[in-house]
Amino acid sequence: MDKLRRVLSGQEENEELGLTAQILDASTLSYSTRVKWFVICFAGGILCSIMGTALLFLPNGLKLFAVFYTLGNIAALASTCFLMGPLKQLKRMFEPTRLIATIVMLLCLVLTLCAVFWWHKKGLAIIFCILQFLAMTWYSISYIPFARDAVMKCFTTCVS
Repeated sequence: MDKLRRVLSGQEENEELGLTAQILDASTLSYSTRVKWFVICFAGGILCSIMGTALLFLPNGLKLFAVFYTLGNIAALASTCFLMGPLKQLKRMFEPTRLIATIVMLLCLVLTLCAVFWWHKKGLAIIFCILQFLAMTWYSISYIPFARDAVMKCFTTCVS
């Protein structure tokens, strides 16, 4: 029936393109399904980050920490794709207000893994994990109106 409506309205699409659009657009999922998957993905991200932190204290746990912490941040970031859709999420990530935080966050995700697996620099990996956390926090509060201004005001008040 939907295909008939599209044909009659002149919006006929190639079936392959329609499937791709459905995959890329979260609006094809019901609201309750999107919220459920957001919660599952976000909770999985938090769980991975906590597991990574717990594994930090094992021998050679730094590699596991870096991997789990990075996967946790990626899962938490990906969880918002369920709420607004992947394309809209990508567009909003690279808006001018979030561009620097997004670039720093993605760069730190990659650099954390590089520091652990290729450069074998434990201290550098920890620094990149801290920067990941700070960039993710700054990125996240950019979605809350006036939150960045409030944080900056608190920071300048505390420093001075």
